[in-house]
Amino acid sequence: MIKYVLPREGQFYKANLHCHSTISDGRLTPEELKEAYKAHGYSVLSITDHELMVPHHDLTDPDFLMMTGFEMSFNEEKPWQENPKTCHICFVALNENEIYQPCFHRTKYLDEEGFKLAQFDPAEPDFEREYTPECINEAMRIGREKGFFITYNHPVWSLERYNEYSKYEGMHAMEICNYSSVVSGWDEYNPRVYEDFLHQNKRIFVQGTDDNHNRQQPDHPKWDSFGAFTVIKAPALTYRDIAEALVKGCFYASQGPEIRGLWLEDNVLHVDCSPAVRVYCITKARRCMAGYGENGGLAEHAAFELRPEDGYVRISVQDEKGNRADSNAYFTDELFR
Repeated sequence: MIKYVLPREGQFYKANLHCHSTISDGRLTPEELKEAYKAHGYSVLSITDHELMVPHHDLTDPDFLMMTGFEMSFNEEKPWQENPKTCHICFVALNENEIYQPCFHRTKYLDEEGFKLAQFDPAEPDFEREYTPECINEAMRIGREKGFFITYNHPVWSLERYNEYSKYEGMHAMEICNYSSVVSGWDEYNPRVYEDFLHQNKRIFVQGTDDNHNRQQPDHPKWDSFGAFTVIKAPALTYRDIAEALVKGCFYASQGPEIRGLWLEDNVLHVDCSPAVRVYCITKARRCMAGYGENGGLAEHAAFELRPEDGYVRISVQDEKGNRADSNAYFTDELFR
């Protein structure tokens, strides 16, 4: 019997779900961002400006989908020069008709122009922020309850370590790669952080994002677009189909390589991918594996025998440049069900 881990049917859509425009601290307008990302083969973009949710449905067309979102921050109470820890979370609306920003405060966290654009439920109380796991978890709980996809962002840039992020509950996903942080000098490829969550049995997904601000020119090494992305498998490019694919985990994160197929047959996990120097099969146990091409060549397929005691499995494809594509983790108690 064959069980498709990534859906067999549907199309792959390239997405950036963490993005900043001139509405907050980005340098490109929403219109310019759409033009740039569409020209580079993307089909989905969520402009997640800091602290402010602004829908951009006017920019959606038959070949390009704009999803509504924003980024929320929780900061340790220290002057910025003392390097306070911070937690940033992206909220992406799963309903295209959503206009109300959750966890809103009527007098804090926005400037005058932001308050003019903000829309919130007048029946909801102000949400007071504290840099505590209790407050952060409450924001994630409210976001999920209100119908948002919640992603934990750039733990390295945030200066958060295991003692902080291990207490977080309620996210759908975390950023395994944040490209803006990478080009700025942080080691923001985070497979170990993902493993930490998985070892707590937190069954979350991974995303690749740009977190782009576009403060440099496109030919500058610090240009922070088009370096990390999420590839979503969905029946069609509609808001509903993409939102449902996100919730189900029908996607993978990438810095360039492709995961073209992923299926389980007779306890063997098969991987089809773009040419790779190595295909990693990572489990919860010490029994990890790697696949290679024949005669020292590149691999476009790998197969790994799984066991229930592996706990979970995830795939990481590495290309000749060292870039990775990372699948979500799949737990064996569900795979062998």
